[in-house]
Order: sequence, then C-alpha cells, then structure tokens
Amino acid sequence: METLRYIFQFDAASPLLFTQFYFWVFLAIVYTVFAAIVEWGKGPKDSHTRLHLRNIFLMAVSWFFYYKTSGIFLFILATLTFCNWAIALWMHDAQGKNNLGLTKMWLILSILLDLGFLFYYKYAYFGVDIFNSLTGSHFSIVDKIILPVGISFYTFQVISYVVDVYRRQVQPVSNVLDFGFYVSFFPQLVAGPIVRASEFVPQLYKPFHLSRRQMGIALFWILNGLAKKIILSDYLAVNLIDRVFENPMLFSGFENLFALFAYSMQVYADFSGYTDIAIGVALLMGFYLPQNFDSPYKSRNPQEFWRRWHQSLSRWLKSYVYIPLGGNKTLFGHKAPKLLASNVNSFATMLIGGLWHGASWNFIIWGGLNGIGMIIAKCWHSLKETVTGGMQAKMQANSPRLYKWICNADNVVCILLTFTFITFTRLFFRSSSNLDPATANEVAWETARNMIGQITGAWNSSVIIPFVCEYWKVVVLFFMGMIIHWLPANFKRRYRIWFAQMPLWLMAISIIVVVAIVYQFISADMQPFIYFQF
Repeated sequence: METLRYIFQFDAASPLLFTQFYFWVFLAIVYTVFAAIVEWGKGPKDSHTRLHLRNIFLMAVSWFFYYKTSGIFLFILATLTFCNWAIALWMHDAQGKNNLGLTKMWLILSILLDLGFLFYYKYAYFGVDIFNSLTGSHFSIVDKIILPVGISFYTFQVISYVVDVYRRQVQPVSNVLDFGFYVSFFPQLVAGPIVRASEFVPQLYKPFHLSRRQMGIALFWILNGLAKKIILSDYLAVNLIDRVFENPMLFSGFENLFALFAYSMQVYADFSGYTDIAIGVALLMGFYLPQNFDSPYKSRNPQEFWRRWHQSLSRWLKSYVYIPLGGNKTLFGHKAPKLLASNVNSFATMLIGGLWHGASWNFIIWGGLNGIGMIIAKCWHSLKETVTGGMQAKMQANSPRLYKWICNADNVVCILLTFTFITFTRLFFRSSSNLDPATANEVAWETARNMIGQITGAWNSSVIIPFVCEYWKVVVLFFMGMIIHWLPANFKRRYRIWFAQMPLWLMAISIIVVVAIVYQFISADMQPFIYFQF
C-alpha cells in the first residue's frame, strides 16, 4: 500500500528526473507496454487503430510524468492543451469562411490566454516590484506563487502551433488526444527542445520503425546525456560552483573567475545533457526531436553562438519575435536602414529572450549584453570586410599557406574571445538562477555585484597553485570537458556511429561500464536540471 501511495502521489521534494533510478523503471514499463501496442495486431487494416492507441497511451503516461514532476499544475497543461486545440480549429474554420476579423480575434485570444498563465506564474513578483518602484507603493502578493516546471517550454510550443495555423503553415490537428500528445510528449515536456507542430505532428501518423542502427544511436545519446549531466555538470556544481556563487566574498578573484568559467561548462553539460537524453528516449519510440545544440563554444561571435545554443528557442524567437518586429527590413513596422533595423530588432529579441529565462533584471541584463555583443560583432565584421577584404584576396592568391595560418589563428582568437564574452554574461544568468521569485531581484543583483567586485579587486596570484591542488579534480574535469567539446564534429559523428554499429554483446558491456562510471559521480543530493525552472 505504501509503495502504491509513493507511485501515484506527487512529492515536491522528489520530482521524477532523468537521473533517478525510478525514471528508468518508469521508462522500462512504458516501453514494454508501448512495444506491445505497436506489435499488436500488425496489419494494414489495424494500422490506424494501433497508431491511435499508441498516441493515447503516450499522452497518458506523459501526463502522469508531468504530474509526478509538477503535481496539480497538470491542470494548467491540460487547460492550455484543450483551449489551444479548440481555438485553432475555430480559427481555421473562420479562415475557410474568409472571416479575417474573427480569425484574428481567435489568434489574439489564444495568445492572451497562453501569455496570461505564463505572466502570472512567472512574472507576477517582477511586475509588482516594477509597479512599486514606479509608484512608490508597497503592494505585495499575499499568496506564494510556485512556478510550474517547464511552463515556458509548453507555452511557447502551443503559441507556435496556433500562429502556424493562422499563417496556414500547418493544418490544425483534428483529434484533441493527438494534439495533447504533441504538447505533452514526456521526453521533452519540461525542458525542451521546443518542438514546432510542422516538425512533430506528421510523426503522429507514421508507423513505428526502429532500425538496429537507430537503436544504437538512441542508446548513445542517452549515455552521452547522463555522462554530461552527472559527471560534468553535477560534479562541477556541487564541488565548486555552488559554493562560490552562494558566497562569493569568501573566495578570491581567481576562484570566482574560474567558477564562472566552470559554470559555462556546467550549464552547457546540464542542458545539452537533458536534450541528449530526451532525443535518445524519443528515438527509441520512433520519434525525432530537433537538434538543440551544435558545439556552441566553437562559435566565432555571439551571433553564431545563438545559432548553435538552444537552437529551438533561437528559431522560435526568430520566427515569432524577430521577423514580426520587421527582421532586417523594418524597425517595428517602419522603414529603416537595413543595418539599423537588424540591430535594433536583434537587441529587442535578445531582451525578450532574457526575460523568457526568468523574471529578474539580471536576466534582462544578460539578454541585453548578448544583444549588444551581437551588434558589435556584426559591425566589426562589416568594418573588417570593408577594410581588409581586398588584402585578404591578394594574400589568398599569393601566399595561400600564410593566409590559411592567419585564418586559423584568427578563428582561435575569435572562439576564445566569444567564449570569454559569453561566460562573462553568465555571471548575471547564474546569479538569477535557483532563486525564490519573490526575492530574486535583490539576491541576484547582490551576488552579481559581489562577484564582479571580487574578480576585479580581490586578485591574489598566490592562491592559484593551492586552488589547483585542492580542486584538481574539478580543474581536470573542466578542461577535459572543453577538449571534448572542441573535438571536430566529424570525429564525434564517427565514434557515435561506431558505437551504434557495435555487436550487441560489446554494446551491452560498454553500457554497463559507462553506467558504472557515471554511478561513481552521483552525489547524495541529486541536482535538478537547470532549465526545469524555465
């Protein structure tokens, strides 16, 4: 009886995480039933029934997964699912009757509903702080607002669906259960990637297929994600980063600086690790999720970084914020010089991207800094092309080896500068993370200010060697992570395929070895995924 209570009750202190043993038991049970459904009554006449049953089953277990992660907030997910499904159908019907006014009304209603939930749960405290600052009042929110896990991800997902139906880029999903499955598919439900309807909905109606090689690739992604999360992210966080950010004044400038660079590795390993596991689990069920990371710390400038980092969010912001603002052609709907329009709209988009991550001025500063970095990079590239374009062409023709060497050196310098810049902006990102929304602004700003003060003022080179000796495991892991990250993409692809094509007995041994190594790094206090708070 106690076991059943544990299984079916929500425990806020123990949500269902990919890194928990219970999740893999849950997945094993789900996959066993899933396999029975896709194999049941195989034949052309039963294919539609089998697909429908598969989708209903996966939606049900996805809702159960979200309940075990967020409890009663499942009702928000259910409400947004049903309302957006119905509104998209009504909007499509109005389009068919050429009723533009009614079509726009349904679109606006859907967006207001979705953003209404998001703003209340995520931005209520922030809005009250701004209101009090502007008016000098002391208004406060009586009830404590708890942020539902993953609300930003599935809210953006349903918004993209309704807007794409409005733009006639996708047909509305006629069955509410199929739409519910698209919104709530559990591998990517709480931390992305943000999946567009045009990418996923067609897969709802395709029969299950999993080749031997696809199975190997899926298992590789799962192991890769677990290693990133537990070996790199959690170990760096528990053994250094959390200690420094909790009280930066107790550590020297060098220790604060190293912790900041280590955090860049932590947040990448954590978020991309989650994505790797999500992609692998989905692939085992025959579904493809979009790539979300492409070695972002190889980027030569901030603009390229945001094409490689959290790609599903970057694409979302481009499609539903940057382009509606005017892209590089108009400025908020008005004609403007191309470069000015592009820069202003990029900056506005990055501010919104920062606000999406959290209700804090630090997140807005972080987004603004990235926007400024993108503008500076664009202007520098334009100036560089104008000044040195002819010289480069001559050098390439007359001294190709020297030209190649200079290009390689330039790439290395640009990559290191971009990584340093992105890491500096993360100071404001990390300072605002893992905080109670009611006190986020005050605490985040104080942490950021203290760290900047230590890095710029409390510099003592004599602590470097003792620090390396005491934290040598952290230092080694950090540099190993960076080296692996900077390996050529073709090399990574080759060893991924090599793993997928292993004989089954060798693959089984490899899995056991990797799991045993990962297990050695598991800390007593299981670290939640960073992006669960978004």
